[in-house]
Amino acid sequence: MARTAPPDSDPLSAPLAVRIADQLDAAIDPAIAEFARELAQGAGALAVLFYGSNLRTGSLDGVLDFYVLLPGDEAVRIWPKVSYHERGHDGQTLRAKVATMALSTFEKAASGELVDTTIWARFVQPSALVWARDEASRTAIGKAVEAAAMTAARLAAALGPATGTAPDYWRALFQATYRAEFRVEKAGRENDILSVNEAHFAGLLPLALDAAGIAYSQDGDQLTPSLSASERSRILKWWKRRRRLGKPLNFARLIKASTTFEGAARYAAWKIERHTGMPVEVTPFRERYPLLSAPSVLWALRKHRKNGR
Repeated sequence: MARTAPPDSDPLSAPLAVRIADQLDAAIDPAIAEFARELAQGAGALAVLFYGSNLRTGSLDGVLDFYVLLPGDEAVRIWPKVSYHERGHDGQTLRAKVATMALSTFEKAASGELVDTTIWARFVQPSALVWARDEASRTAIGKAVEAAAMTAARLAAALGPATGTAPDYWRALFQATYRAEFRVEKAGRENDILSVNEAHFAGLLPLALDAAGIAYSQDGDQLTPSLSASERSRILKWWKRRRRLGKPLNFARLIKASTTFEGAARYAAWKIERHTGMPVEVTPFRERYPLLSAPSVLWALRKHRKNGR
């Protein structure tokens, strides 16, 4: 039977909104919540989202991933700002990679208004709202993450098979976004995302299609979206522009990050020691000029590996 969301449905009581609210309220280690609070207060933020593998595993090891969302409009054309932070906790060092941007930009990107592909593709995956300044900020984040799910579902319906399982549609979506971005992912990365987040994605696509106003029929685990030719064409035209600009935009962000990544030297030093066993001293010069310092560090790493043979 074909289904579609009623046009006058209240987004605050819609099933997708309830599903997203439960997701954002996931239980978080108090140490992570305290780290988020510290980051938020230092930046004057409205909210902090936590995501990535540590959200799934609950581990404090490795690098924690946060999005810090600020009031006002975006101050720079290429966002987000990326920084690295460390914080002591019970005798261990917690490490975090932090992306900072305006909430207003995050909302537009999640809804598909901007050419960016990273926000809605990232936040259709699991995330948790670990800190919010007030209820209005909490509500705004919930709506933005709902919008990310709807944006992703629209494109999944247009790119996926005429009839298939929900994983078939999500798989088509992630394959397309990885191809559009300037990044290297091993073959089958989309399968890894779906398998480790199976509970998160179970039942999500029908809810997101309903909320996006896309009719579909369902027979067991088989879904058939009812996209008209004109609607499919409109969605694919929307995607064509973002696919074309995806790699240049991501490349520009990498170039910017290479010169503006706060704490890059400390982050690189930790990564090198973690993976090679070679300690790297973070001198004031290396902290201020990580790119200029890279050749000497690479030379030392080459000698370290040679001596270790």
